[in-house]
Amino acid sequence: MLQKWEYISVKTEAKGLMGGKFNLEEFDSKLNDLGEKGWELVSSFTTNKGYGETRDIVSILKRKK
Repeated sequence: MLQKWEYISVKTEAKGLMGGKFNLEEFDSKLNDLGEKGWELVSSFTTNKGYGETRDIVSILKRKK
């Protein structure tokens, strides 16, 4: 039987004047909370604000449907 998945995207805002700063403990806590609910991290990437500055971190997660 073919496995079915559902996906969510979670955006974490990078802070700081030039962007690129985020609270690692809050990020880990958010991912661990989602992991407790059955979500598995598939990928993470940053969005570019310009000149190498990070605006957001986007995490893609999946779990069995």
